[in-house]
Amino acid sequence: MSETPEQRPDSANNYSRTRREFLQDALAVAGAAATASLAGNAAAQNSVTAAKRPNLVFFLGEGHRADALSLAHHPFLKTPHHDRIGAEGARFDNAFCTNALCAPARAALMTGLYSRTTGALSNKLGKVPLSSDIPMFTDLLHEAGYDVAIVGKVHLRNGAEERYWDYYFGHNAATNDYVNPLFKEGRKGVIGTEQKYENVWPDDLATDRALSWLQEDRGDRPFCLLVWWVSPHEPFFRPRRKFDRFDDGTKIPKPSTYDDDLKGWPGKPKAFIDAGNKIGTTTEHLAAGSLEGMAKDYYAGLEGVDDNVGRILHYLESKKILDDTAIIHTSDHGYFLGEWRLFDKRLMHEPSIRVPLLMRYPKRIHAGSINKEMVLDIDIAPTMLDLAGVQAPANMQGKSLLPAPANHSAPGREEWFYEYFEWPNPEKVAPHQGIRTKTHKLIAYTQGEKEHELYDLQKDPFETQNLWGRPEHSTVQQDLLKRMAELSSKIPSRSGADVG
Repeated sequence: MSETPEQRPDSANNYSRTRREFLQDALAVAGAAATASLAGNAAAQNSVTAAKRPNLVFFLGEGHRADALSLAHHPFLKTPHHDRIGAEGARFDNAFCTNALCAPARAALMTGLYSRTTGALSNKLGKVPLSSDIPMFTDLLHEAGYDVAIVGKVHLRNGAEERYWDYYFGHNAATNDYVNPLFKEGRKGVIGTEQKYENVWPDDLATDRALSWLQEDRGDRPFCLLVWWVSPHEPFFRPRRKFDRFDDGTKIPKPSTYDDDLKGWPGKPKAFIDAGNKIGTTTEHLAAGSLEGMAKDYYAGLEGVDDNVGRILHYLESKKILDDTAIIHTSDHGYFLGEWRLFDKRLMHEPSIRVPLLMRYPKRIHAGSINKEMVLDIDIAPTMLDLAGVQAPANMQGKSLLPAPANHSAPGREEWFYEYFEWPNPEKVAPHQGIRTKTHKLIAYTQGEKEHELYDLQKDPFETQNLWGRPEHSTVQQDLLKRMAELSSKIPSRSGADVG
């Protein structure tokens, strides 16, 4: 995908990097990866000779909101198995994605790099692999002696089919047929053709295959299993066992901003108003025809996923390897459920960018830990490597979330950068970027009219009072613009035919 000047990261941020600088900084990935995977992995393996390396299980939700857990005190949703991970481990209450869109978010999770550095800016170029000089954390784990497997909704560039997998059972699309799903299956780096499986909910089938693979004999080799769910992605089909869920008089509360359109969208800029991801306004999204129906189907799908999380936890426990297995659950992005009458994601507002993050590994994580620091999707890859004792490449932009040996907690962020590129897109959400600090957020739209959004999150956590352009907030506004540009300038950008 060729970029317009408005979409190009350096243009949007009024900074530029020469091709030589980019090659030195960003395309040093291959050299850094080789150094880390050889010298670093050797050192890591030496450091774990006295202790068995943990198995790793990575559950990835699809549009799983941060508040959609009974552990997060949801009023009627029941997620006991997700809750167990957080209750017996750590809960991160301020976890975010750096690009709230499926494919770029999944690339960030796997590489520890921002979208502009991987070149995966959008859901486009779905059959074009990520550049081979960018390692995924599973590549490094495989080199370090781990068996690696992925099941479910991959929806990463090329479905990551060109990478090595001991076992692969995935589909490379935003959604799947919820009644007769389609999957590709492969072993030892060879992936077969797509097959249809009849009359089975896709996340149940993916879990069946994950459990079958776990039961195979792998000797003393540790495993890394990625279980990536497709539900509750639109069209929000439920598993049969959940058909009657929430038909007991449960009411879906209407968000306080749901009727803002009837008030003229107070405080919102034209780019926000023109976005098409509004409940009940498009025939392209019939499943989002009403808040009540959409939300109930969304929550029922999540409870179906929770059943499958429980199946895997039960298996690990029955084999007496649960405490020898590090478990992480997060999501690619959040989801709007009626805030400003929105559905979907993409925008930098809190329901879209906040994700759940739960980690369980009693040998390194204290049960009941609650972390309030701001953490990002780019932190997952270095965390997975840290758990395995594998050196992360020096150019990874994230950092391990595990406590440093000399400290009781990892250092927190004061601020972070957000970016969204895809244009055109089905929901007409305009490209934008932004900065979020512990107290404020600035959202800057990068094409068309330069109307922006500015919020004081301490006084206005629901982002109802746009302070952009108000004279009394000009100092904060200019400071955030400056800091946003500084953050952006530190993120190398990839260019070429595989960017999009």
